[in-house]
Amino acid sequence: MNASIDPDDGQRRSAPENWEREALREIALAGVKERRAARRWGIFFKLLGFSYLFFILFAVMDSVPGRDADRKAQHTALVDVQGIIAEGSAASADLVVRGLRAAFENRNTAAVILRINSPGGSPVQAGYINDAIRHLREQHPDIPLYAVISDVGASGGYYVAVSADRIYADRASIIGSIGVRMDSFGFVDAIDRLGIERRLMTAGGNKGLLDPFMPVQADEKAHVQALLDRIHEQFVEAVKTGREGRLADDPRLFTGLIWTGEESVELGLIDGLGSAGYVAREVIGEERIVDFTRRQDLFTRLVEGLGVAALRVFQDGFQGTLR
Repeated sequence: MNASIDPDDGQRRSAPENWEREALREIALAGVKERRAARRWGIFFKLLGFSYLFFILFAVMDSVPGRDADRKAQHTALVDVQGIIAEGSAASADLVVRGLRAAFENRNTAAVILRINSPGGSPVQAGYINDAIRHLREQHPDIPLYAVISDVGASGGYYVAVSADRIYADRASIIGSIGVRMDSFGFVDAIDRLGIERRLMTAGGNKGLLDPFMPVQADEKAHVQALLDRIHEQFVEAVKTGREGRLADDPRLFTGLIWTGEESVELGLIDGLGSAGYVAREVIGEERIVDFTRRQDLFTRLVEGLGVAALRVFQDGFQGTLR
């Protein structure tokens, strides 16, 4: 018997085997992908659940009057002014004044400390706080108020501080900046070089006041300068009233310069050096401190916190690309 071998027979036999192997491989990969997707969704929903629980926890903690027991005993009341003084901020006049009013109206308050860490902000908001403090001090003459500056008490921050009976700060604190500023830019040459035509329509000859795309007009500049000078005069008057008889005869005081806490004692801008704890213990004589600071609503704080966190993640990622 003669035997013959077909060379295509091996290929025909291996083809089904390869097909089966590929099919099994694809099924296995699909299973892996499905498990990965399920794991990702599982992590997402767990994080979502934890976020919800934390939100509920913070909401409960935010609403529980945990300091009521402390407020029923003799204490030093504390109100914080932290950050930019502006409407809608954590240092808005509304929040600061509400905290101060609650502190003064508590029958167990021995004295009030206004702890300031602010570079300034709106002169209107700072003025509101200054006026409210003077009114509260008139209503409660037996309760002294001390301003304590931590890192910075400049511009509007100092405007608020001068309404206190006395001001304290750290030797390295930044204090002063008794001045007013308005920032702007000029793009006149830029749009000329780029061939851009400025089209501005107004009703009222001065409605386009200090338009950054138009040359500065002498009369407009003079008008705005007079406005800034008047606000500066109001600031200076508030400082002189609050620091009556204590300011040094130094022409630099109202020029917008800043000084350390140590220098500020010599200039009469503040009365002494010390922290909030020091003032409560050594000046007031009541170490128990109760925080009366009014906070922004929980939703606003969470949104701001998420915004800051997102910004940090973006910054970290951007920096990572530069390494």
